[in-house]
Amino acid sequence: MRDKVQAPDGQVADAVRGNWVDRYAPAAMRPYLRLSRADRPIGTWLLLLPCWWGLALAMLHDQSASWHDLWIAVGCGIGAWLMRGAGCTWNDITDRDIDGSVERTRSRPIPSGQVSVMGALAWMCAQALVAFAILLTFAPAAIALGVLALLPVCIYPFAKRFTWWPQIFLGLAFNWGALLAWTAHTGRLELPAVILYVAGICWTLFYDTIYAHQDREDDALIGVKSTARLFADDTPRWLRRFLVGTVALMGLAVLYAALPQASVLALVLALGGPWAMGWHMMWQLRMLDIDNADRLLSLFRANRDTGMIPLVFFCAALLA
Repeated sequence: MRDKVQAPDGQVADAVRGNWVDRYAPAAMRPYLRLSRADRPIGTWLLLLPCWWGLALAMLHDQSASWHDLWIAVGCGIGAWLMRGAGCTWNDITDRDIDGSVERTRSRPIPSGQVSVMGALAWMCAQALVAFAILLTFAPAAIALGVLALLPVCIYPFAKRFTWWPQIFLGLAFNWGALLAWTAHTGRLELPAVILYVAGICWTLFYDTIYAHQDREDDALIGVKSTARLFADDTPRWLRRFLVGTVALMGLAVLYAALPQASVLALVLALGGPWAMGWHMMWQLRMLDIDNADRLLSLFRANRDTGMIPLVFFCAALLA
C-alpha cells in the first residue's frame, strides 16, 4: 500500500468543495462524518429516493394516506442518512488497503490515518443502532425487511473481488428502500414494489457504471473488477440498455400499482415519471465522456435530479 496521504485539513479528494462538514462540523467529528460521506450527500439521496418512490406508489395503490405515512417519509430520510453512513463505514473498513492504492480514495479517513479501524467499527455500530430504533416504529413486515437488508450491505464491499458486476450488489442494497417503504405503508410486500425494486437496480447499474469509470485505471492495476472495466468503450450501449430497463420496469410498476383504483389522470401523471426520468438519463448519455473524470463525477451527482423526477410525478398523481 502507498504511504498515507491526507488532504489539507483532512478533506477528502472527491468531496464537494466548501461542504458543511469541512466548514462547520466540530473538528473532532469531521473524520467520522467524512467516513459516513456526510460531505458527499449524493449517496444519501440515491438511497432515499427509492424509499419515497415506494411510499408514493403504495399510497397510489390503495388510495389512502395518513399521518403515519409522513413519519415513514421522515423516518426513511433519517434512516437513509444513517444507513448510508454505516454502509460507507463498513465499505471503508473492508476496502482500507484498496483505498490506499487508488488516487481518488487515498485521502479517505481510514487510509489517511484520521480514523482507526476500531473507531470506525464503533461509529458504524452507533449509526446502525439508531437506524434500527427508527425501523422498530414501522410495520412488522417492514422491520423484517429492514433486518434482511443487512445481507446485501455486508456483501457489497467484497463483490468487486469476485464478480465483474459489483454494481448489481450495490443496486440490491441501495434500492431496498422501495420494498421497505411500500411494506411500511401497506403492511405487506407486493408485486409492484418488487418490480420497482428491479427498476431501481437498473438505474443503479446506469449511474454507478458512470461513477466507476473514474477509477478504472487504478482498478485494473490492483485487480478490482467493475462494470466500467467490463464494458470499457462499449459503455454507452450498455447504459442505453439500463436506461430502457429502468423506464420499462418503473412504468410496469406504476401500472400494477395504479390499476384499477387510480383515476385516468393520476395514471397518466404517474406514468410521466419514468418517461421524464428516461429523458434525463438520455441527457446524461449525450454528455458522457468516459475519459473525463470531472464530467463523470458531475453526471453521477446529477442522478439526484434523475431520481427526483419520477417522485414529483408520483406526488402529482396522488393529488390528482
